[in-house]
Amino acid sequence: MNIYLIEEYVNRLKKGDIERFAIKQGIVLDEMEVNLIYEYIKTNYKTIIYGNPKDILMEIKAKVKPITYNKIESLYIKFKDKIDIFTKNIRES
Repeated sequence: MNIYLIEEYVNRLKKGDIERFAIKQGIVLDEMEVNLIYEYIKTNYKTIIYGNPKDILMEIKAKVKPITYNKIESLYIKFKDKIDIFTKNIRES
């Protein structure tokens, strides 16, 4: 995926976007969780998408409700697979 497009999206990301996405996924976040997820996305999106986010996920796990973390992990796996397929197709084109 074009890193420029992702960077632009992240730059424009608002906390309300996170809340709305969470609700669509059946997650109810408290204010602390919204702030935490927002900050992690803003500062670590390249590692989350392109690198090894294991340490980041472990930090998040220690700071959010277990049910929230389980959903985050599930969504990460789901979307990471889609991103990997998409970027592979771009490289092959």
